[in-house]
Amino acid sequence: MNKLIAFSAAIFIAVSGIANAQTTVKSKTGAASEIIPLDPAVRTGKLPNGFTYYIRKNVEPKNRVTLYLANKIGSIMENDDQLGLAHFMEHMGFNGTKNFPKNDLVNYLQKTGVRFGADLNAYTSFDETVYQLPIPSDDPEILKNGIQIMRDWAQDATLDDAEINKERGVVIEEKRLGKGAQQRMQDQYLPMLFNNSRYSNRLPIGTEEVLKNFTPATLRQFYADWYRPDLQALIVVGDIDVAAMEQTIKAKFSDLKKPAKPRLRTKYSITLLNKNQFITVTDKEFPVSVAQILIKHPESKLITKTDYRNSMVRSLFNQMLGARFADLSKQADPPFLQGGANISPFLAGLDNYSAFVVAKPGEMERGFKAVLTETERLQRFGFTQTELDRAKQSYLTNMESSFKEKDKTPSASFVNEYLRHFLEEEASPGIEYEFNMANSLTGGITLADLNGYSKKYITDVNRDVIIMGPEKDKANLPDESTIEKWISATKQSNLTAYVDQVSDKPLLAAKLSGGKVISESKTAEIGVTELKLSNGIKVILKPTDFKNDEISFSAFSPGGTSLYSDADFQSASYATTIIRSGGVGEFNSVQLPKLLSGKRVSVNPYIAERSEGISGATTPKDLETALQLTYLYFTSPRKDAETFKGLMAQQKGSLANRGNDPNSVFADSLSAILGNYNVRRTGPSVEKLNQINLDRAFDIYKERFADASDFTFVFVGNFDAEKIKPLLAQYLGSLPSINRKETAKDLGITIPAGKIDKKIYKGQEPKANVRLVFSGDYTYSVKHNNQLDALAEVLTIKLIERLREDEGGVYGVGARASYSKFPKSKYTFNISFGCAPENVEKLISSTLDEINKIRQNGALKLDIDKFIAEETRSTETQIKDNGFWLGYLTSQYQNEEDPKQILTYLESLKELTPEFLKATVQYRLSDNFIRMVLLPEK
Repeated sequence: MNKLIAFSAAIFIAVSGIANAQTTVKSKTGAASEIIPLDPAVRTGKLPNGFTYYIRKNVEPKNRVTLYLANKIGSIMENDDQLGLAHFMEHMGFNGTKNFPKNDLVNYLQKTGVRFGADLNAYTSFDETVYQLPIPSDDPEILKNGIQIMRDWAQDATLDDAEINKERGVVIEEKRLGKGAQQRMQDQYLPMLFNNSRYSNRLPIGTEEVLKNFTPATLRQFYADWYRPDLQALIVVGDIDVAAMEQTIKAKFSDLKKPAKPRLRTKYSITLLNKNQFITVTDKEFPVSVAQILIKHPESKLITKTDYRNSMVRSLFNQMLGARFADLSKQADPPFLQGGANISPFLAGLDNYSAFVVAKPGEMERGFKAVLTETERLQRFGFTQTELDRAKQSYLTNMESSFKEKDKTPSASFVNEYLRHFLEEEASPGIEYEFNMANSLTGGITLADLNGYSKKYITDVNRDVIIMGPEKDKANLPDESTIEKWISATKQSNLTAYVDQVSDKPLLAAKLSGGKVISESKTAEIGVTELKLSNGIKVILKPTDFKNDEISFSAFSPGGTSLYSDADFQSASYATTIIRSGGVGEFNSVQLPKLLSGKRVSVNPYIAERSEGISGATTPKDLETALQLTYLYFTSPRKDAETFKGLMAQQKGSLANRGNDPNSVFADSLSAILGNYNVRRTGPSVEKLNQINLDRAFDIYKERFADASDFTFVFVGNFDAEKIKPLLAQYLGSLPSINRKETAKDLGITIPAGKIDKKIYKGQEPKANVRLVFSGDYTYSVKHNNQLDALAEVLTIKLIERLREDEGGVYGVGARASYSKFPKSKYTFNISFGCAPENVEKLISSTLDEINKIRQNGALKLDIDKFIAEETRSTETQIKDNGFWLGYLTSQYQNEEDPKQILTYLESLKELTPEFLKATVQYRLSDNFIRMVLLPEK
C-alpha cells in the first residue's frame, strides 16, 4: 500500500475548525443592488412568537426527511461562570426531554434505524447551536415523533441533576481528545488572532474548571435565557407534504415561550486594530515548521446581485491563485513542502487573505519568500487572460453540473443553504437562479476585476504573522524583524511576469482502431450488463438514474505489489504516485490540468498489494475524455525525473519530525505489530524513501499495465448501455493484451496469534488511546459476515451505554469488524476509544465485561433489532447511490461472489439471533487478542 505522506490541513490556522464557521464565499453588499430572492420552492414563515421555519419537499432520498433545529446562540453569549455550557447544553439534548426521558430518545431513534453520531447529531460554535435529525418519512409515527423531538429540544430538555453530572465526564473526555501540540499552540496564538476580543476566551469546548464545577442551576439558566423562539428556526426538507408539515409546525411550536424580560442577543465582532501583529509558538510534538500570514478585512455579505458577482470574482481569484501554487509545487526542487493562499471568511464580521507555507526542514526563509514572491508577482503583474478563461470555463462547468442535478440534489444540501440563510442572512435563490446569473455575469468579469481583488485584499495593515515549529528548532525560527526584512526584500526583488505553460495539442493525436464486443450477458435482477471485449477485458455496466451528470468507474487486475520482492517494494508501492505526479502522454503535470480545465474528469491509476487498476469519475459529456486518459495511463505513462526529485524531497521533508507526534508513533507501532513487523507494514521512513528508484518504479508500472486482458472494468451512472459500447470498444478495446495469466501472491503477512499487551509511551498530555484487536482464521460467507457486522454494532451500542453514558469515561467508543477472502480468509475485530490514563484499566475491564455478557448470555434481541433496522434503512438509501454500486460490484467481482447477493441481504439479516452472536463471541473474540495503549511519557 502506498503510504503517501501528507499533512492535515488542521496544522494550519483554520478558524472554521475552531468555530465550525461556514465557509461559503461572501461579498460586500451594494446598497443599490437588487436583493436576491429566496428560492420559491421553499416555504418559510415566522410564528407570532418569533419562531422561524423553512419547509421544502425533496425526494432525494425518497422516504426520508432531514430536520434541523437552529439556535442563534453559541459560546459567545456565555457568562464567565458558563464557559462551555452552550456546548454542554447541546449534549444534554440527548440525555432526557419531556417526552423522551433519560436515554429514551437515542434508544427510540436507534429502533427506527437512526444511528447515534452518524445520523443523529449536533454541533455548537461561537454563534450557533444546531441539532440535526435525518429520519424515515414513510412512517407517520416516526415523522410525528421526529417533530416532537425537535419541539422538546427547543424548550423541553429536562436537565436532570443526575444526568448532568454523568455527562460532565463525557464532555471532559471530548475536551481531552482535543489536547495536544495544536491545542497548546492555539491557546497561545488565538488571543492575538482574535485581537483579544471576546472570542479569545469563549471557545465552545469551555474550561475544565467550569465543566467540573458548574451547578445544574447555572445550566438551566443558560437554557432558559437563550433557547427561545425568536432565536430559533426549524428546517424541514424531504419527502413530506409541505402544507401538512406547516400545520404541524404551527400546532407544535406556537406555544414556545419567550422570557418575560429577554436578554439582549448581542452581536459581537472582532474589531480591526489597524496594526500588524506577530507571534512565534513552538512545541516539542509539532512535526513541521509553518508560517501563516492573515490579513483581515470587513466581511462581505451575499445578499444582492452585486454581492453575487463579487463572490464569483472571489471564486475565480482563489481558483487561479491555487493553480499557480500547484504549479510551484511541481518543480524539481519545490521551495516548500506545502504552500498556498486564498481569500476566505474568517470570523465575527471579518474575511481574510491567508497565505501559508509548510517549510522544508531548515528552509523557512526560502519557503516564506516563495509564497511572498507569488503574492508580489500577482500584485505587480496580475493574472493572464488564459488563466481567467480557464477559470471561467471551470466555474461554468461546475455550475452546469449542479444545474443538471437540480432534481437530484440531496436534502442535506438544501438544509445547509437554509441554515446559512437563517443564521447569516446569506442568499439562497436556488440553483436555476444561480445558474442563469452565473451565465449572464461571467462574460463581463475582466482581468481588472481580478487584479483589483488582489490590491484590495493583499495589504500591509491588519496583518498577522504566525510562526509555528518544533521546540528543537526554536532558535532557528525567524523573529518579527527578520520577517519584516523578508517581506521588504521580496517587494524590492526583480520579478518577471507569470508564464502560463499550456499546450494546444489534443489529448490523443490519432484515432484508435479499437476492438470489438465479442460477448454480452445480462443480470436483469440488478440491472447489470456484462461485456467481453476482443482483447479479453471484462466490462460490467450498471446504468442508473440516481444522478443526471455522474458516471463513476473502476478497474482491477490481480497482481499488485505482492508480485515484487521486498527490495522492490518501495518502488512498486510509489510507482503510481510517481506516474500521477508526472503527467501523461505529451502533457507534463503542469500542462495536463490546464488541458482538462472545464471538464469534469478524474482518472487515477493505482497499484495495491494484491491488484492494480484505475479509479475514475466523470460526466456523460466528458466520458470520452476519461476513456482517453485511461488509455494513456495504460500506454503512455511519463517518466519525469525533475518531478520525481521534487516529490521525494517533499516526502523526506515531511518525515523529519514524524517521531515527535504521538499519534503517528502509535499508528506506526500498531501497524507494525498487526503486520508482524513485516517491512511492508512498518511506518514510513527516509531509509525506505531512499530505496525508491525512478527507473525501477517506471518499469514496474509498465509491467502492471502491460496486459489489459485480465482487467475488469465496472461503470456505474447515467449512460445508455447500448450507446456506451462504441466508446468502450474504441478505447478499452485498444488497450494492450498479451494474455498472461497472473494471480496475486500470498505474502504470508498475518496478525500474530496469541495474546500481546503493548504500551507505547509518547506525548505529554494526560490522555490515552486504547486499541483492542481480536483476529483469526475465517470462513468468508454472507452468514458469517452478517454475524460479525451485527456483533460490531451491538457491542458499539453496549459500550456507548456503559463507557460513555453510565461511566462517563469516554466521548466516543466503537467496535468495527473487517474480513477478507483472499489470500486466505481472515477476520479482524477492533475496539477503540480515548480516555484518561488513570481510567484505562477500568474501561478495558468494562469493555471485556460487556463482551463476556454476550459470550455467556447472547446479545439482547432489542440490540439485534436495532442493527437490522439501521441496516434496512441505510440499505434503502444505498441502493439508490452510484458510489455504493461501484464499490459493491467491484468488491463482489474481485471476491468472486454473486453480485445478486444484495437482493437477499436484508432477508439474510433475519437469521441473526442472540444465540448466533453468542457463538460468534465465543469463537471469534477469544484466543488471539492484542491490547495496545498509548500513554503519556513517564
